[in-house]
Amino acid sequence: MQLCVALDLPTKEENLDLIHKIKDYPVWLKVGLRSYIRDGEEFLKDIKKINPDFKIFLDLKLYDIPNTMADAAESIMGLGVDMFNVHASAGKRAMKEVMERLSCYENRPIVLAVTALTSFNEDEFNNVYGSSIAQKADQFAKDAHESGLDGVVCSAYESASIKNITDKSFMSLTPGIRPFGEDAGDQQRVADVAFAKSAHVDFIVVGRPIYNSKNPAEVVQKILEQI
Repeated sequence: MQLCVALDLPTKEENLDLIHKIKDYPVWLKVGLRSYIRDGEEFLKDIKKINPDFKIFLDLKLYDIPNTMADAAESIMGLGVDMFNVHASAGKRAMKEVMERLSCYENRPIVLAVTALTSFNEDEFNNVYGSSIAQKADQFAKDAHESGLDGVVCSAYESASIKNITDKSFMSLTPGIRPFGEDAGDQQRVADVAFAKSAHVDFIVVGRPIYNSKNPAEVVQKILEQI
């Protein structure tokens, strides 16, 4: 299991300050929608200047018509990131087209499919998808697996089931990790590191418990020790 630190701070400068504080740790860095729209490709270059060994997860959750998603995925190839994601609810045709477009590249990034956002509770999810979270997450995972993707973004509570119906090597990345029992905030389906390990999660995403701490490096160290 690997740690992915969410760079969700209000400004580029605050994110860079956080990165400097944890630059000696073997972690992934998650660049989300707000940070990328605000700071763009230059921010990705700034990260690599601090430590070229950092792995970057570009969390943009692509969701559009198949050709547009494939075009966007091909453009992402030029950014030098190590992982990105799409929405499984865009459908198998879109996911297959993304993977076909990337198949000609030697060192393509890891591609994950978002199943059910961890901010959903059961009622909210059912109103949108007409299904329970567990059932739909399994279906989306099967679709992603059959489309040639490398794994899914899901909560820790869906990870074990997804691996059982796909493959143990099919990756799971789980947001909403609260390593020391912190407040859930706007997340609904949160878990701790021990539960994520028991569910065979491959990547845990931790944001607020790290960047809201007075000593982010110490928190990262403690999480890595748990891992």
